[in-house]
Amino acid sequence: MIVGRVVAGVGNGMNTIAIPIWQSETARAEHRGKLIVAQLVTNIFGIVITNWMNYGFTFIPHSPVNWRFPLGFQCFFALVTIAFVLVAPESPRWLSTSDQEVVDEIQSLEVSVNHESEVQQSKPLKAIFKRNSKQQTLRRILLGAGTAFFQQVGGTNVIAYYLPVVLTRSVGLDNRMALILSAVDSMSLMFWGSVAALLIDRIGRKRLMLFGAAGSSVCFALVAVGLRYGGPDNKGMCVLPVVFIFVYTVFYGISLLSIPYIYPAEINSQQIRNIGTSFATTTNWLFVYVIVVATPTAIANIQWKYYMLFAIFNFCFLPIIWHFYVETANLFLEQIDRLFEIKHEAGNAISWAEATMIARTEDISDLAHTGKEKLETEHCEVVA
Repeated sequence: MIVGRVVAGVGNGMNTIAIPIWQSETARAEHRGKLIVAQLVTNIFGIVITNWMNYGFTFIPHSPVNWRFPLGFQCFFALVTIAFVLVAPESPRWLSTSDQEVVDEIQSLEVSVNHESEVQQSKPLKAIFKRNSKQQTLRRILLGAGTAFFQQVGGTNVIAYYLPVVLTRSVGLDNRMALILSAVDSMSLMFWGSVAALLIDRIGRKRLMLFGAAGSSVCFALVAVGLRYGGPDNKGMCVLPVVFIFVYTVFYGISLLSIPYIYPAEINSQQIRNIGTSFATTTNWLFVYVIVVATPTAIANIQWKYYMLFAIFNFCFLPIIWHFYVETANLFLEQIDRLFEIKHEAGNAISWAEATMIARTEDISDLAHTGKEKLETEHCEVVA
């Protein structure tokens, strides 16, 4: 079991790093958000299957099949994944070399890579700590990892991982009813995650994070209140935590369910994208571990106060998101690079919104033709 868990952990770690990068590089800017949301909805579908399977096998408690089958059934999805990966296109973001749009994008990629080499003039690891860098590499890595921190410290795994425990130990439900509600909650999360696909590119990442953190803060506060005042003599208050656990799913599903898997791959430059996404993934799993280890002991010892901690954490995220985070929706990855350069060069003279407008107006095809002319000029000078 331990060896299998280690092997599965290494494989899952590779996938959680590679998949967001692959999707961000192969998708069009206007579709990038909704496609990665679709990935996360599929992920939640797996949790739905798991929860209903857990419930179903409670009816055969004395047979080894009740734990052997759920473990073995995971292999089915691994085989499906392998089959689909074999026919999936490779990154970078082009499949043909004849279409003019594709040619322009290839040239823009060449310009972007050459420009990054000129600006950073160092190896990737040195570029991270380079002072006064136009690419603002360290800031971008921290912004990407910050979304993973928000997701886990915001309390998602208290609900997703431990909801049956929460409902039995904190609310007082019986084990079978707790499993049913957990399965229904995961179905609700899948639905609201699907709704995010309609909003992620229209409303943007930053606004949805603000919406999600604010709503999650209120929900956890009300869960704590219900647990504090509920009990055998006040069963009406016991309903409050259950209701607001489901309401939390709405806010989380629309926002921080998917954004931590989109943002690190978008915000980091071509040169640092692998490193930045890996750091964000490491941050994610590190705090998954912290929350998963702490939760049973915290529920037993501080009870309702534990949920109030997550209300406070989510509230504290709001000024950080408002002040430091940059909107990436509907921008090409090269435009995001230009956005940071423009803001660095202009400083406080322009806002991030104004810098975004400037970066957006620099048409990708124009940049490609300009870069092509520059490359041809440099080539002629070398020949001369």
